[in-house]
Amino acid sequence: MQMGWNKEDLEKIILRLNSIEESMRVNAYRSTLVDALYGGIEKDKVAIASNQNLQKAMRGEEILDISSSEIINYYYPVVVKDECLRCHINAKREDILGVINISFPTTNLKISLTQMINFFIFFIVVFSLIIFLAIFIELDTFLIKPIRNFSNIIKSITTSKDITKRVEVNDNIEELDSIKEIFNSMLDSIERQFYYDNLTSLQNRRKLTEALELRGHSFLMIINIDSFQEMNDLYGDDAGDKLLKEFAMFLQRHMPREENLYRLHADEFAYLCRGSVDIKEFLTFAELISEKISKEIFFLGLEQEISLSATIGMSYGTEMLLVNADTALVVAKKKKKHFLLYDESMAMSKIYEKNVTWTKKLKVAIDEDRVEPLFQPIVDVKTQKTVKYESLMRIVDEDGSYIAPIHFLELAKKNKLYHQLTKIMIEKTFDKFRNSSYLVSINISVEDILNRDIHNLILEKLSSYGMGDRVVFELIESEGIENFDEVIKFINEVKSFNAKVSIDDFGTGYSNFEYLMKLKVDYIKIDGSMIKNIDINKDSELITQTIVDFAKKMKIKTVAEFVYSKNVFDKVAELDVDFAQGYYFGKPSKYIENES
Repeated sequence: MQMGWNKEDLEKIILRLNSIEESMRVNAYRSTLVDALYGGIEKDKVAIASNQNLQKAMRGEEILDISSSEIINYYYPVVVKDECLRCHINAKREDILGVINISFPTTNLKISLTQMINFFIFFIVVFSLIIFLAIFIELDTFLIKPIRNFSNIIKSITTSKDITKRVEVNDNIEELDSIKEIFNSMLDSIERQFYYDNLTSLQNRRKLTEALELRGHSFLMIINIDSFQEMNDLYGDDAGDKLLKEFAMFLQRHMPREENLYRLHADEFAYLCRGSVDIKEFLTFAELISEKISKEIFFLGLEQEISLSATIGMSYGTEMLLVNADTALVVAKKKKKHFLLYDESMAMSKIYEKNVTWTKKLKVAIDEDRVEPLFQPIVDVKTQKTVKYESLMRIVDEDGSYIAPIHFLELAKKNKLYHQLTKIMIEKTFDKFRNSSYLVSINISVEDILNRDIHNLILEKLSSYGMGDRVVFELIESEGIENFDEVIKFINEVKSFNAKVSIDDFGTGYSNFEYLMKLKVDYIKIDGSMIKNIDINKDSELITQTIVDFAKKMKIKTVAEFVYSKNVFDKVAELDVDFAQGYYFGKPSKYIENES
């Protein structure tokens, strides 16, 4: 310890280190040699007695404990050098003065890489506190510069975020070499876990995805074991894992390049072939692999033999190889083919299949009353208090999650289910707000206005509920109004009940000031694509300012949607927008204020 530093000074340093990085913890423990001179610390004795790693470190071992999946512990023994003997008169060279323990959590590999690198940078700070025992004239040459170089190398790995890089230093400092080896071994471990499948030791889907990002001309095949789930259910998970490992080894024996073999997930493997391979040659190769799989005997146990078959989906080119090969695999299974090469007709087949699935999902949701409105608050910009809500359509999925209209609305229009959804939204929204003091906005399209049933339903609700002065109808059409007279008639009818009308997403479709004057609307909702970047985009700011100035002259209130941060809100307030809506004030919810 440096002359003049006492126990309290060291504790302050440790406390300061702990405050730099909230998740990292640094502790120092005295050996009996230090206790003999300066007195013992009871908590150190208890910690050493209960921690085998501390005991080993007190005997001079460096310990890296990665046995826990959540915490990494590093124990560094402080070894007596000549400079230490000036103060520690009862010690001799190579004795242990104490142990420094650094712990650091690893919660997510991709994220924790950066955290782990920071951990080592902070460790260097601690390490320099130990090395200062060797203070002499050449300190800068022999200590500070090597540590600085070591730190810069680690920072370069942090910047590149490339866990395949390794630290290389040649400063002939034993302690730095030790840290380098530990750091590189930890990167090896992380890379292994991040890029390789634990069961088969093959590269994983993440590694394949990165390989495909290189965009070179390639051929890809996805190999799926037929009926694997049934075999796994029949024989058990252990037998299933053994079968997958055997299958992986089989593929390694028969693929031209083992390093191009991947396990994607469960019973699915992939092989990537780069270069200008002939398509016929690739198809012949797929046929050969399929035939070899069917002839191979696999073992689930010592005596249990089993035969397998596999389906192979293939693609080639420079883009979307994984998606296309997966599509070919799905089609091959449906057509009961051993292998198929992707072509564009398969993409249309997949779209049709998706449409059929969503149509069925929509019909079931309507039948089971799982179409629900969620309500997002709209605040007064000056008071920042909620004054109204927008009613937003959602489907409650079978797992309880909410599905937004972007996934199904266009399909609903094609399948004549759209108007049923609109009716449900109108009825449930009116019922929700019948006893509320808040205003509520309901989205309707020109198609809704022109539909006689919906038109009459709106007028009937306004009449029977007596809440016209608390309802705003937002016109959401994204194209120009062709049936202008019908829209004007509808606006006049709802306004006879004191209802209000708003133009949604102003900046698209109705972004025509002449339309705006003829429709005599009460609100303009400025399109979110302009608002979301308004704090950093001068063009968005200028366009919004123009809309706001025009609206004020026309005595029309303005609403800014997509207000997701304080910076965006401050700019909206600066431009004198009347109302704001977005995640900064609240996400869509099934509840409104004063309701739980």
